[in-house]
Amino acid sequence: MALTFGLMALFLVLGAPLAATFGLVVFLQMGSFGVSISGLSNIPYEEISSYPLVAIPLFMLTGELMNCSGMAAQLIALADLMLRRIRAAFGYITVAASAMMGAITGSSVATVAAVGGIVSPEMAKRGYPPAYTASLTSSAGLLGVLVPPSIPLILYGATVGVSISQLFTATMLPALLMAVLFLVVHAVLSRRLLKNGQETRIEGGAGPLERRPPSRILLNSLSAVLLPVVILGGIYGGIMTPTEAAAVGCLYAVAVSLARRLIDRRGFARSFRAAAITGSSILVIIAMTGIFNRAMVLNQVPQDIAVWLATYIDSPIAFLLTVNVVLLLVGTFMETNASILLMGPLLAPAAERFGIDPVHFGIIIATNLEIGLLTPPMAANLYVAARAAKVRLGDMLPYLGWFFAAALIGQAVITFVPFATLWFRYL
Repeated sequence: MALTFGLMALFLVLGAPLAATFGLVVFLQMGSFGVSISGLSNIPYEEISSYPLVAIPLFMLTGELMNCSGMAAQLIALADLMLRRIRAAFGYITVAASAMMGAITGSSVATVAAVGGIVSPEMAKRGYPPAYTASLTSSAGLLGVLVPPSIPLILYGATVGVSISQLFTATMLPALLMAVLFLVVHAVLSRRLLKNGQETRIEGGAGPLERRPPSRILLNSLSAVLLPVVILGGIYGGIMTPTEAAAVGCLYAVAVSLARRLIDRRGFARSFRAAAITGSSILVIIAMTGIFNRAMVLNQVPQDIAVWLATYIDSPIAFLLTVNVVLLLVGTFMETNASILLMGPLLAPAAERFGIDPVHFGIIIATNLEIGLLTPPMAANLYVAARAAKVRLGDMLPYLGWFFAAALIGQAVITFVPFATLWFRYL
């Protein structure tokens, strides 16, 4: 195993694509793994032909259409209308908008891209340092995964064999907890960053959040607000599976965009192209990770890890502490979806030996790896937010530490208080 992970690290350092890395590691060690090309040839197709995975490109397309059509800006305008009278309101608006976009895109990075591009110039007008804005939007982007639907949780459920609907339900309280923690940090820091603790007043205004009559804002945002209602209502109402809800949500976004003439043919082309590129890249990683995981299973690696942990770690608490540290490190160096596909099948059998509920464990894995999006070098949220706010990564660090600490507190509660994720089992 040392050679396997050594090769993986070498290829990643050399800049090899993740999909190629997983495939090459197995190809170069077929003899020691006891597998053949003919035996592995059909695995990539089997991995990506899974029905639940169809939801990924559909949610991607829904998010792209929402962003390109301006419906994402309408959601933020609605949040501005509801919260504008609160002191330092725009930080709260950013967190609320991130939660709403998370209910549409299912992706942390997509949430940061959609929200950051709109709120960054608005927060600058109101007196916030651009580096603080980037830190807030990158951190709030974690809600893109914790608020269902969540692409990493779809991947975990599909590969480990856990109910995706239960995973979505389990994220409700963790998402609320993380949102509250980020809001508390904003409430504290805004008093120090803003002149007299108050945002600069914008008279008149321009741009996506210009002051319009409340009735107009409500009317324009109604169709955007209904989208997460349709998606989540269909799933939790037992009417649709997550995959069917993704398809319905996608059709809804297309229909609204056409009916309200929010997007032209070029906009549609850009949305479909972006969703196709992002979705296909994830599916290619899934296909190659499937080969790697199959080789690991054939060589009893997950079972060996479970036995080793059971031998040297004698309590669930010690196991969870170890897993948290390992996953935070993995999330620092690997992309989230690839990490889920790698670590989920490897660690789930060990968690089962310690009596940890697989739904609870799935939320622990996803949250840990998402926090890795705030830690370089694989800090996608930071890079996207920094680009939107036009700041350097180093300028963000003094503010980012506060949000990172809040995320770790939330992760500790999620890990060691099972009720936070399994609350629905007690109803």
